[in-house]
Amino acid sequence: MVKDEVLQEVEKGMMLPLMEEFYTIQGEGFHKGTAAYFIRVGGCDVGCHWCDVKESWNAETHPPTDIRQITENASKYSDTIVITGGEPLTWNMQPLTDALKAKNLKIHIETSGAYPLTGTWDWICLSPKKNKLPVDEIYEVAHELKVIVYNKHDLIFAEQEAAKVNGKCILYLQPEWSVRDKVTPMIVDYVMQNPKWKVSLQTHKYLNIP
Repeated sequence: MVKDEVLQEVEKGMMLPLMEEFYTIQGEGFHKGTAAYFIRVGGCDVGCHWCDVKESWNAETHPPTDIRQITENASKYSDTIVITGGEPLTWNMQPLTDALKAKNLKIHIETSGAYPLTGTWDWICLSPKKNKLPVDEIYEVAHELKVIVYNKHDLIFAEQEAAKVNGKCILYLQPEWSVRDKVTPMIVDYVMQNPKWKVSLQTHKYLNIP
């Protein structure tokens, strides 16, 4: 397939810049502790300074991969699939989720919500970022709101974002890993004073797994 044809397939969502795929335990949020197959899609322009997968930002460094191959790989491991990035909604997710749904798989997404929602999802984890706020429509359909806390000002941002989501959305505050010793006590105190929130931890890092 020549370069222009590949670009057209990526544009349609039939191929995606695949950074990595792996079978592990979901470490964060509502589904923590669940075995899941992760599909990490390259490409992100949100630009969080504390991002722990900055190598995902440049989509051109990750090979365009046929979604049929991605689906076949995913279906061998688990009935729960997590699409993450990068920012997966940079791309059209509908073809991939259609292919995964045809295999009767449960599909979750982890997204900043910075781009319009495409795809069919069983669970939407919205993790908004100050640099590029979510599009309005995703607040209504998010199942969980996960705000990463790097400093005390992020608690103000968290409340601003919580005011936008639907009433059934579960609210999480998660310490940014590099400052966890500093901000975790602050988060614990805040959740105890504001029990609509829950604490989310990156338990996979404590377990020393991907």
